[in-house]
Amino acid sequence: MTDYIKLAKEVIAIEAEAIAALADRLDQNFTCAVEAILNCQGRLIVAGMGKSGLIGKKISATFNSTGIPSSFLHPSDAMHGDLGLITASDVMLLISKSGQMGEIELLLATARRLGITIIGLCGTVDSELYKRADIPLDCSVNKEACPNNLVPTSSSTAALVMGDAIAIAMLKARNFTADDFAALHPGGFLGRRLVKLISELHHTGDDIPLVNKDATMKEMILMMTSKRLGCVVIKDETGKIAGIFTDGDLRRLAEQNQELFSYRALDVMIKNPKAIAQSAVLDAGLAIMEKHSISQLPTVDENLKLIGIIHVHDILKSKLV
Repeated sequence: MTDYIKLAKEVIAIEAEAIAALADRLDQNFTCAVEAILNCQGRLIVAGMGKSGLIGKKISATFNSTGIPSSFLHPSDAMHGDLGLITASDVMLLISKSGQMGEIELLLATARRLGITIIGLCGTVDSELYKRADIPLDCSVNKEACPNNLVPTSSSTAALVMGDAIAIAMLKARNFTADDFAALHPGGFLGRRLVKLISELHHTGDDIPLVNKDATMKEMILMMTSKRLGCVVIKDETGKIAGIFTDGDLRRLAEQNQELFSYRALDVMIKNPKAIAQSAVLDAGLAIMEKHSISQLPTVDENLKLIGIIHVHDILKSKLV
């Protein structure tokens, strides 16, 4: 009986080894490829046949999702009228395991006629594509994960990883941020989380559990209980946040001291608590809460004056996490 788990582990090991080997073969050509696309005034045209074409579609989609205009062009379609997609302002990325010309010969010839840069993701280093590309990248593998060493597995994975490496290098070079990503993915789950503002969910006005620095412990407990946010925010004379006191602080204080009701807000508050701009995106607030293991986060305006407070439960109720 076939041990499928053992077989799966062998496939994963073979492909992992193929990917790891790519790192040792990276050279100046990789930098040249990144810079060629960075300096491109048009689009990145990605092309490949068969499995290489499927990998090419994903690579093209990755570039588009990170703000680099890209189009996938199937070599067969190019032979039947779609060569008009290519302009002199573009850069071409050709993907091939064998590296033999065949259907991609027309694309290479067109690129040469227009004088555009050709980057080759080459599965074979002694191939025509490797020799004729302006910037050849070695994506060769020792063997496929297929027992017969035929089905593109390790080789297609290697090409995909090389494409990802280029895309992420460009992302870093362009300082592409989470906000930039959100702008290109407004309809997706992550995109909604990255464009949703704190000000759309926080509690303001009378909903804020707010006391002054002279508030008694009894007043703080009553305020905390009535607003049901698990804390009170203490403000100073200018309207800025002086501190915060949470239900967790209350429990710890009660365990340590019998004179609980002798304290005032100024005595027990956490000074200079974490806060966030009301104009910040929801994801930024969540990141602060997770980093500091807190459940409540006061919100402030551009002058650092208290505007509201957001609780982790507000974020959970939004169903964006």
